[in-house]
Amino acid sequence: MDISRPITLHLPKRLEIGSGAAARLGDWAAPFARVLVIAQPVTRPMVERLGLTGAVTVFDGVAPEPKDSDLDAALAVARAAEPDLVVGLGGGSVMDIAKLVAVLWDSGQSLADVAGPNRVARKCAALAQVATTAGTGSEGGIRALVTSTETGMKLAVESPHMAADLAVLDPELTISVPPAVTAATGVDALAHCVEAFTNIRAHPLVDDYARMGIRLAGRYLARAVADGSDAEARAGMLLSSFYGGLCLGPVNTAAGHALAYPLGTRAGLPHGLSVALLFPDILAFNAPARPEKTAEIVEALGLGEVAAVRGFCAGLGIEMSLAAHGAREDDLGTWAEEAHGIRRLMDNNPRDMSVAEVETIYRGAF
Repeated sequence: MDISRPITLHLPKRLEIGSGAAARLGDWAAPFARVLVIAQPVTRPMVERLGLTGAVTVFDGVAPEPKDSDLDAALAVARAAEPDLVVGLGGGSVMDIAKLVAVLWDSGQSLADVAGPNRVARKCAALAQVATTAGTGSEGGIRALVTSTETGMKLAVESPHMAADLAVLDPELTISVPPAVTAATGVDALAHCVEAFTNIRAHPLVDDYARMGIRLAGRYLARAVADGSDAEARAGMLLSSFYGGLCLGPVNTAAGHALAYPLGTRAGLPHGLSVALLFPDILAFNAPARPEKTAEIVEALGLGEVAAVRGFCAGLGIEMSLAAHGAREDDLGTWAEEAHGIRRLMDNNPRDMSVAEVETIYRGAF
């Protein structure tokens, strides 16, 4: 219980949680005359459930793995609409773009100006985040990721100005998420908690958020996959995801996410799936450096040993093979070098990992 290392935890100013919580957004948003909702085609029909009034503009051109070109398109719409409030309605991709729009549309800063930590000058509009998947926990965090069309690498922006003024966790909005997406995003939520928990920057405060997220995933993820209408399981996974999002600001992820990024940017795999395919091997690799915490993770998932984690993921219906999802073996070495170079995450890992060891993990997942 060493809290001598200082950390800063930024939380949403207000949290609405529970069945029907999305409808309460309208009352909170009533003072805002102009509202811009950032969505995807799949979440656009949910806009009517938010109870918004006044001038409402909807932009639904966010790709599952958003690029800077998606942000540019969203910013163009925002500059025409001049919103007082930006609402992110979707998963992590949507909420990350919403964060960036809320701080950039009228600031004079570009994405290049704000890439990195604490470079955002101000917030240009209030920000509400409405989660429709249980995965990234982006509604609880202050970081946004987009892929550069020039380099193919992810750019990270981190700023307390991107904290949500209101975050909404309504399990009813997640009922329609398909089993495969529920499984992959659920493992992503679990991985956020696990990577923060085993991180070299781990902190007792964040450890307890991580513990709650891991236990909730162990209890409810398989249930949510098996029966999407299981309201208790959906609520449990939303909380797991939210706790994972809280872990990201002060501690962040580690090698698991560094290795997942090339699978998304180079092979086009959805982020949650990329994380899930690597999760068992990363956990096993780090186990010698964090034996007690790894045992706690395995127990929270209801398993007897680390080797059973692959079966846990496969039991969710995830095809645990990079090859089965279109990855090419010839690319693994290049991806290993790229992942190894993402030092902002790799340097957090509890066990040092060489390029060769990264490639070995990719080959084990292949």
